[in-house]
Amino acid sequence: MSMSKEPLVSAADPSRFHDAAEAGDVAALAALFTDDIKLFSPVKFAPFEGKDQVVGLFHVLVRTFEDFHYIGEFDGTADTTGDGTPAPSAVLLFRTTVNGKQIHGIDMLQFDDAGMIKEITVMVRPQSAVVTLGEAILAGLRADGLAP
Repeated sequence: MSMSKEPLVSAADPSRFHDAAEAGDVAALAALFTDDIKLFSPVKFAPFEGKDQVVGLFHVLVRTFEDFHYIGEFDGTADTTGDGTPAPSAVLLFRTTVNGKQIHGIDMLQFDDAGMIKEITVMVRPQSAVVTLGEAILAGLRADGLAP
């Protein structure tokens, strides 16, 4: 029996995230996250850290996004920690609308060896949509008591 340091790529299943996000099912999303998950957002320099913050953000997002849907997916590995050990990863391409602005974006998911999501990086375009999205998210976080 080999004791390889290769990641368990088969444990990572981006379709569970895809389906829960499109359905707006925050409880199903939360079940996919590690307790120490980090979400890097295009509208905030510091990441959202920990399951409570990330789940709180997703509650805002499901209320904010209109006609959210994925249009593509890429699977592979990435070394986001810089320790030389690639982990299972996926990139999901999405489209949505926020306050009348069409947004094109990607969710980059990083999985741990058990297939749990440990890191999400979100990128969106165009720049005017980033501004609109940032304003809408901040308003939602304030409404939920998650931002000053």
